[in-house]
Amino acid sequence: MTALTLIIPIFGLVLVGWIASLTGIISERVGDGLSEYVFSLAVPALIVSTLTRPGLSGEIAWGYWASYFGGAAIAWATGSLIGRRTEGVDRRGAVLHGFAASQSNTVFVGVPMILQAYGEAGAFPLFMLLAVHLPLMMGAATFLIESEGGRPLGHRLTSLGLVLAKNPIFLALAVGMAMKATGLSLSGIPKALVDSLGGTASTCALIALGAGLTRYKVLHDLPGASIVAALKLGLHPLAVYLLAFHVFTMPPAYAGVAVLFAAMPVGINAYLLAARYKSEQGLVAAAVLVSTLAATATTVGWLMLLGRG
Repeated sequence: MTALTLIIPIFGLVLVGWIASLTGIISERVGDGLSEYVFSLAVPALIVSTLTRPGLSGEIAWGYWASYFGGAAIAWATGSLIGRRTEGVDRRGAVLHGFAASQSNTVFVGVPMILQAYGEAGAFPLFMLLAVHLPLMMGAATFLIESEGGRPLGHRLTSLGLVLAKNPIFLALAVGMAMKATGLSLSGIPKALVDSLGGTASTCALIALGAGLTRYKVLHDLPGASIVAALKLGLHPLAVYLLAFHVFTMPPAYAGVAVLFAAMPVGINAYLLAARYKSEQGLVAAAVLVSTLAATATTVGWLMLLGRG
């Protein structure tokens, strides 16, 4: 398998979704519905199906977590520092700059990409990282932004808990890990239903991502968005690569999963958070678009460096 034969089908589906939306073959309403289906049903089903699969097991050394989140911290701090020094960006906006520079698009691109690249060897470290990534990154961003408003600690923690409790991905991870810990597995009709839903996740996610890109405007916020995209696609995976391969010790597949996870474009959660707090929406939306387009080239480089192409 070469890097290009892995990349082309994935980003090709993003292109199909973008063209279909641009030409009116699918409407914005259909694109939104497809995104909601992926986020609420398809990917949660894929997570439960994968985590409860017999034979999926492994051990995660603390160096794996340190490598990924150490790299994320470096990218986040750099993005926030640049944001703070940018005219017109307040402290809340600077938090969003840093969050966008370190928040990977895991659901729409990361899961299909990494499973294609590493297969069964990468499934366990991928979903374990996904389990920690969502609550930790979203929790840190929400906590930092809420702290700017001077709200009491208890209120901030309650707000964070409500956000996570309503997130289908987080709930699916909790259910899947609980079933795995207790030895429960799916069988019969329930397994067939969950596997059918999970089997649609990758294709639908990539089409939905492409369709959603048509709504983002980039010209006004292009300079700032380009900086965020460069941090996300360059600094974040580079820092993780150095930590995973040259500082800590772990199986090659685990290190590769961490690097590819970091090499994914800016995640849609960064835009959703910016929209929720009505800060830096244009820049973050543009960063999602710019980084997704640029990732078609940068991901090839990381795959070749990792020996997957």
